[in-house]
Amino acid sequence: MGGAAALTSALAGPVDAAPADLYRRGNDADPETLDPHKSSTVAEAHILRDLYEGLLTYDYCGALIPGAATHWTISDDGLTYEFTLREDGRWSNGDPVVAADFVFALRRILSPVTAAKYAEVLFPLKNARAVNQGTMPPDALGVAAPEARRLVLTLEQPTPYMLELLTHQTSLPVHPPTVARFGDAFTRPGNSVTNGPYRLRDVVPNDRITLERNPGFYAAADVAIPRVAFLPTPDLSSAVRRYAAGEIDSLADLPGDQIASLKARFPGQVALGPALGLYALSLNTSKAPFDDVRVRRALSLVIDREFLADKLWGGTMMPAYSLCPPGLDNARPPPELAGRDALPIDREDEARALLAAAGFTEGPRPLRVEYRFNVSDNNRNTALAIAEMWRGIGVETRFVYTDAKTHFAYLRDGGDFDVARMSWIADYSDPQNFLFLLEGGNDGLNPGRYANPAYDALMRRAAAERELGTRADLLFAAETIIVTDLPWIPVMHTRTKALIAPRLVGYHPNLRNVVPTRFLRLAP
Repeated sequence: MGGAAALTSALAGPVDAAPADLYRRGNDADPETLDPHKSSTVAEAHILRDLYEGLLTYDYCGALIPGAATHWTISDDGLTYEFTLREDGRWSNGDPVVAADFVFALRRILSPVTAAKYAEVLFPLKNARAVNQGTMPPDALGVAAPEARRLVLTLEQPTPYMLELLTHQTSLPVHPPTVARFGDAFTRPGNSVTNGPYRLRDVVPNDRITLERNPGFYAAADVAIPRVAFLPTPDLSSAVRRYAAGEIDSLADLPGDQIASLKARFPGQVALGPALGLYALSLNTSKAPFDDVRVRRALSLVIDREFLADKLWGGTMMPAYSLCPPGLDNARPPPELAGRDALPIDREDEARALLAAAGFTEGPRPLRVEYRFNVSDNNRNTALAIAEMWRGIGVETRFVYTDAKTHFAYLRDGGDFDVARMSWIADYSDPQNFLFLLEGGNDGLNPGRYANPAYDALMRRAAAERELGTRADLLFAAETIIVTDLPWIPVMHTRTKALIAPRLVGYHPNLRNVVPTRFLRLAP
C-alpha cells in the first residue's frame, strides 16, 4: 500500500500543483477491457463514452442527443429505424465514420466468436439472437448500410427503449481496419482508433488510463479539457484521502457511512443524485441448499434494508423491496417482497421456521453461507451487517472478497459460489433492463443460473407486445415471480453520490449517472 501511494503521488505531481490541462477522474474500478463489445461494467462505460460515440449519445444532463447520426426516422410499425450519419464524423486517424462501420460493429458483437457477455442487450435487432447463437449467418442481422451515410436497423418487435439503447457501449462502433490488423490488441495505446471526443493515450494497469482530446472529433473545438486520467478508486477511504490531498478532482462513489462528515469537511462538494440502480444478492440456484426457495426466502426476510440504506449508507441508498426501482418508464409500480410490513420479530420467526423446514437448525445443523463480494468500504460494511442479521437466525457466514474485476469475471465465467453481491445500473429506463438479467440462458449476467420457464414465457410475451399497457402488465407478472422465487434478493436501490472539486465545472447529477468529460471544464 505504501509503495502504491508513493507511486500515485509521484505520478500525480505535487499536491499544490494540480495540472491545468489534466482532469484526474476517480473511477469505480480498473476496467477489465476497453473493447466496447466485451465490456459490461459501469467503470468501463465511463471511459468508453469518452473514447467512442454511438449513433446517439448523452448531453451534460444525461438527455439523449444526436451523436454519430444527425437525425433519424422510425417507421409507423416501429420496426425500421433509418439513420443519417453526420458528414464531419471522423475516426481519430482521420478516416470518415461511415454506416458500414456500424454494420461491422453490430455483427461483431453479436458473433458467437466474439463471445460478448452483453450481447443480449441487442437482441431487439432482427435475427440477433439467432446470429449470436450461431444458427444464422452474421449478414442475416437486421442492420444494413445502403449508402455511406445511411444506416438502417430492423427490429424483431417494437422496442420502446431502442434509441436509448443506441447510446450503450454495446452499440458503439469500432474501426474495422484496426480490428482486422490488431485483433484483440486493437484497444492498446498506439493501436487504438476511436471516434469519440477523446483518444487513448496511455494505460498503466491498476493506476490510470489517460485519454487526450481527439483532434478529429467534429466538436473538438468545444471539448474544453485536453486530457483526462481515469483513476481506479475501489478503496473509498483511500480515495477520499487522495481527494483531500488534491490528487483527484472527482470521485464517482463515496463511503456511505461518511456522508455527513464529508459534507461538513467539503462543503458544497458532495453531490447526491437519482439513479436507476440495484444492489442485490445473487443466490446459486443451481446447487443445494440454495435451490430451495425456503432458504432463499429466510435469508431475505431478516435483512433490515432500512438500517442498511439509512444508517450504514447514510441515506445515499433506498431500501429495495422489488427488483425494479419505482419510477421506470413503461412500467407499473413494481411488485414488492412479501413480509415488508411485518414486525422484525415475526419475520425472524418465519425465517427460522423456513430454515427448519429446509433441514437447518440454529444448533447442530446450521446453514453455512459463503458470501462473495468485491472489495470496497461500503461493500465490506454491508456484508458484515447482513451476516450479523443472518447470525440472528443461526446462519453462519464466511466471506470471500476480491477486487471488482476479479469478482465479476469469476461470476460471469461460471465460478462456484453460494451468495454473491451483485449490482446493476440500468442502461435504459425500462423494467426489461432489470428483468432480462434473470432470463434462462443469460449465464453471463445470471451467475446463479436461475431458470424458470414461466418467467421466460412472460418475458417473451412482453417482448412481442406492442401495446405498452399490456406490456407493463406482463413485466409486472414476471417480476412477481422473481420477488417470490428470489434468485436475487433485492437489498437496496442506488443513488449517485460523488465528490466534485471546485476546479471542476459543469457536473450535473442525473438519473443515468452519465457525465461525459467533453461537457466539463477545469477552472483556471
